[in-house]
Amino acid sequence: MRAAVKPRQILLSKRANVFYLDHVKVLVKDDRVVYLTEEGDIGRFYNIPERNTIFILLGKGSSLTDAAARRLADSNIVVGFVGNGGSPLFSSVDYVFLTPQSEYRPTEYMQAWMRMWLDEDKRLSVAKIFFETRLRWTLQSWSSLSFLKTRNVVLSEPEIGYSLRKAETASDTGHLLSIEAEWAKNLYGKLARGFDLSDFTRNEGQGRRESLSDRANSYLDHGNYIAYGYAASALNVLGISYALPVMHGKTRRGALVFDVADLYKDAFVLPSAFQAATSGERDQDFRDDLIDFFQSKMVLDDIIETIKKVVL
Repeated sequence: MRAAVKPRQILLSKRANVFYLDHVKVLVKDDRVVYLTEEGDIGRFYNIPERNTIFILLGKGSSLTDAAARRLADSNIVVGFVGNGGSPLFSSVDYVFLTPQSEYRPTEYMQAWMRMWLDEDKRLSVAKIFFETRLRWTLQSWSSLSFLKTRNVVLSEPEIGYSLRKAETASDTGHLLSIEAEWAKNLYGKLARGFDLSDFTRNEGQGRRESLSDRANSYLDHGNYIAYGYAASALNVLGISYALPVMHGKTRRGALVFDVADLYKDAFVLPSAFQAATSGERDQDFRDDLIDFFQSKMVLDDIIETIKKVVL
């Protein structure tokens, strides 16, 4: 009798599916990973195509069996636990990502990253490269979005150049973070003016939906956690620890996920969140559109290749 042939894996960067699930139980049933939902008095099972999934975010009221965790790890899927709607359940607690502990992940990237990270000057240089990449990707993305052009929301090369020149003079990460804060404030201001949200102030994890500004904040939370999932997946592929950041949270567990997600949050999440808030999109529609956007732009491939070039 011939042994069963294990299905071939799809490269993580080429996979199509991302899941956000709440109030479900993820388990193995009939040799498949499924999630169970309660619809009235009836429980329904839905299949998770594990071989073609990038990562899974489990929201409020969700659980994961050990058999499902082993199966997802075998398929190299990162699992994240987040709060309701994809934002933190408790603002003082880090999000949690469960990473597959495969013995066959590459080691050279982690070793090279560690050598860089221990050298303060090199660490600052990588932080500046990340910041430059972030600005370039934002300019490229915003220039191609028709709904931003319609609202006269534009970024220019001189603006990018100004921020880059300031970043180049940064003597430490604290100085660079202040420049980053100025950059982010400028972007939020442009979007708030363009989408007529004069009262907009960025408030993370509030969960309020009374006004359009509240909805924009909620969508930003949703989108950021999807971005964190892509960042965690990319670092998992390369075998680099989340605990070795170059900019954020030197003492915060998992802060490298923030650094990597910042490469493309401004480019894709920010404009999409404001557009969804003002057009009245449902939460699920926003998430679906954002995931499709990431997939069409091959964001995960770009993240992986960028980190490889920087570290090697």
